[in-house]
Amino acid sequence: MCGRITLTRDMLGIIEELAIEEWEDPDRYFPSYNIAPTQLSPVMVQPGKRVVKLMRWGLIPFWAKDESIGSKMINARSETLLEKPSYKNLVPRKRCVVITDGYYEWKKEGGRKIPYYIHHREGKLIPMAGLWDKWRSPEGKTIFSYTVVTTEPMDSIAHIHNRMPVILSHEHLDIWTNTTVHPHKDALQLLKPYPGTLEAYPVSTFVNSPRNNSPACIEPM
Repeated sequence: MCGRITLTRDMLGIIEELAIEEWEDPDRYFPSYNIAPTQLSPVMVQPGKRVVKLMRWGLIPFWAKDESIGSKMINARSETLLEKPSYKNLVPRKRCVVITDGYYEWKKEGGRKIPYYIHHREGKLIPMAGLWDKWRSPEGKTIFSYTVVTTEPMDSIAHIHNRMPVILSHEHLDIWTNTTVHPHKDALQLLKPYPGTLEAYPVSTFVNSPRNNSPACIEPM
């Protein structure tokens, strides 16, 4: 499971590293050390070019009666994407990249849960595979939302949790996002444990509260 993410980079650094061509509502972006479900975060889609827009974490399917379902749909298991009604129709046409530079996972030790921060050893972005949808309320409110696709953990972090987000290599971003060029059968081949190198270390339970959002969240214990 992936229940908290970070994006601490400035906008220019993100644009340069991911070759972003357009960023919608740039004034609404700010770096965050503790992004929680139901909050907004930058997501990259590709309607012909790499576009970033803010979306709410926690998928709200277009057919949902109300938005509360989103808090239960923050992750989607890669192994069953084509079996679940909420996801199977999104895989061919609504794939996205959730832009992050790290995430938190909680390791069970005895009766405690110890938070770990997991990130790229060299401080690079770790783009995550996601699915998105557009929901409109009966009152006319529109919400764009997403879920993070998860897979089995890479060996180096399997001791922390039995799942991890699908982290995409930069050369695979277009295969995942460009649904007009790359069929979903090719995209699904990317849903594997990350082949690169990640660093993980325990952090304070300060991060447990979504209200705490500062560099203290990622400080090693």
